[in-house]
Amino acid sequence: MTRNSDLQVLMVQAQLSWKDPAANRDHLAELLAGAKGPFDLAIFPETFTTGFLGDTDLPVEDMHGSTVQWMQSMARQHGAAMAGSVVIVEQGQRYNRFILVTPEGSVQHYDKRHLFAFGGENKRYMDGKQRLVWNWRDWRINPQICYDLRFPVWCRSRNDYDLQIFVANWPEKRVAHWMALLRARAVENQAYVIGINRVGADGNGLAYPGRSQAYDPLGNCLADLQDSEQTQLVGIELGQVDEIRQQFPFQADADGFTLDQS
Repeated sequence: MTRNSDLQVLMVQAQLSWKDPAANRDHLAELLAGAKGPFDLAIFPETFTTGFLGDTDLPVEDMHGSTVQWMQSMARQHGAAMAGSVVIVEQGQRYNRFILVTPEGSVQHYDKRHLFAFGGENKRYMDGKQRLVWNWRDWRINPQICYDLRFPVWCRSRNDYDLQIFVANWPEKRVAHWMALLRARAVENQAYVIGINRVGADGNGLAYPGRSQAYDPLGNCLADLQDSEQTQLVGIELGQVDEIRQQFPFQADADGFTLDQS
């Protein structure tokens, strides 16, 4: 049976201020206010309040802090879900945490599994232990953060999600990998894939190229935000996921496996 539910997704490709959560929240609120049309879900980049590894010497935030409260306020104001990753401290440990706040009031989170050891992320944060699928408005959503994109086993569908979201601070020098892997995840999992990257440079001198993109379950590109700060609406259709999987039932031939999440 084909499921019927459409979402208007606002892709928010932003330039982030280094180590300035209040400025970033205000700036993102302005980008939301300037959206060209109503939306159901807004997606921000990875570590959207601080920049990547930009939380040193800042006051810590928990799940009751200023950023989660801001996301809740934006969700109420726009009648839409808000999603993106934030540095959260819980029981003395830091996490790069993907947070989804819905207009209905629920707050869900996923902690980044694959920490970017090449950049020292593993020395600052704790890795997540659970692969998650969130259910919202009939959509099954799999959250992922940046470096997770390079690990297809972790990203692999067990016919359990319809939309996979990646939020990132993906650097310019490896942007070709970003685009190739986003499309690959859509094709191999017959799912919508949306990747949101930032633009501009951070306090460590790394440049970020944007190229936030959305793909349908056949790997067709629905949106490419190129290299400038902007927002863009993209419509996704749950019925298309079912139709493509019924027409091309490739997942029935997939290899079974067990994922060790320890």
